[in-house]
Amino acid sequence: MTSLLTISDTTLRDGVQMSGARLSVQGKVRIAEKLESIGVRSLEIGFPASGAREIQEMRAIAKTVRRSMLLALCRTVERDIDAARSVFDSVARIRCGVNLFLATSPIHRDRKLRMTRKELLRSITRAVAYARKYFTAVSFSAEDASRTEPEFLLEVYKSAIGAGVTTIGYPDTLGILTPEAAYDAIARIRNSLDAQGTRVAVHFHNDLGLATANSLAAIKAGADVVQCTVNGMGERAGNAPLEEVAVALMLHPRTYGRVPKIDTTKLTAVSQLVARETGIGIPVNKPIVGRNVFSSAAGLHQDGLLKDPRTYLPFSPQLVGIDTVELVLGRQSGRAAAAAYLAARGESATRESVDSLVSELKTGNCGRIQRRVLVNVG
Repeated sequence: MTSLLTISDTTLRDGVQMSGARLSVQGKVRIAEKLESIGVRSLEIGFPASGAREIQEMRAIAKTVRRSMLLALCRTVERDIDAARSVFDSVARIRCGVNLFLATSPIHRDRKLRMTRKELLRSITRAVAYARKYFTAVSFSAEDASRTEPEFLLEVYKSAIGAGVTTIGYPDTLGILTPEAAYDAIARIRNSLDAQGTRVAVHFHNDLGLATANSLAAIKAGADVVQCTVNGMGERAGNAPLEEVAVALMLHPRTYGRVPKIDTTKLTAVSQLVARETGIGIPVNKPIVGRNVFSSAAGLHQDGLLKDPRTYLPFSPQLVGIDTVELVLGRQSGRAAAAAYLAARGESATRESVDSLVSELKTGNCGRIQRRVLVNVG
C-alpha cells in the first residue's frame, strides 16, 4: 500500500515571480480554487513582506479556500511573521502556516547576508520560536541548500528542529542538482534526522531541465513534501511542474511508492487556466499538457494511433482530461490519416478518394485541406 505524499503548490508565490507573468487578484483566487478542487492540499499563496497589496491579495485567497493548508513565505525576521499573522487573522490555526527561509550557502553567507554561521543559527532559532507562538505549522528552508556544506546544513536543520519546526525544506535554488545528487542529499538528511519525526520538503528549480527528475529522486529518497508550480512557472527556468510530477507518480507507483491524491483528469484545465491568467503560454511540446503530446504528423504513427492509441501514446489522454488525438496532415501522412480526414468531413473514403488526397498531400498541393483532424479516443 502506497503512502500519502504532499504536493505543495507555489504557483501563486514563486510561479508569479516569473519574468513576464501578470496576475490579478481575481486570477489568483480562481487559480487557488481550481488547485483546491483537484486535490492540492497545500498552497503557498504569497510573500506578505512584499507590501500591503500582497497582503490584500493573500487575504482574498484565504477567504475563498476552505480545505487546503495556506502558507506564507517569510524571512527569519519577526516583522515578516507578523505580516503573515495579519493575512491569516481570520483563518483557523490548523489551516495556515509559515514557510521561513534563510540562505545558508557560503556565497550567500559571505557576500549577501554578511553573517557568520553562529549568527545564522541564532536568527533561525529565534524566528522559529517566535513563529511557533502563532502558527502550528512552521517550516524552515535553507535557501541555496544544494550549495551549502552538508555538515553545516545538518546543523542548521537540527537547530530549526530544536526550535520547533514541523517541516524542514531543501531548496535547489539554482537548479544545479542531478537526480543522483538530489537522492543522496535527501537520503543523508532523512537518515540523519529520521528519529526526529520531522517532515522533509523539497523545492527544485529547473535550470538544467532536471526539476521533475530531481523531485522524483528526492521522493524515492524519502521526501514527504514536493513543492511545484503549474506549467513549471517560476524564477529563471522555473520550478518542478506539478502536472509532470503528479502524472509520473501515478504511472509509476511501484517505483516511488507514494501517490498524491490529485485528480489528474483536471490537469489540462488547470494548466490552461494558469496560462490564461498569467499570460505565459504553454509550449506546444510541454510534457503532459502541451498540444503536441497528443498530436502526430508522421504517417506510421498516425496509422498506429488510429488502430490503437496505445501504440504511440505514453498514457491515455483521458488521464489528463483530453478526449481526442490530433492528426496533422502533410507530406508525411499516409492512407490511414487521409481516410480519417475524409470520414471526419462526412465524405466517402473510397480507394480513389484516399489516393487522390494522399497525392495532394505528397505534392504539397493541398491548400483546400484543413490540416488538423481530431480523432476521438474515448
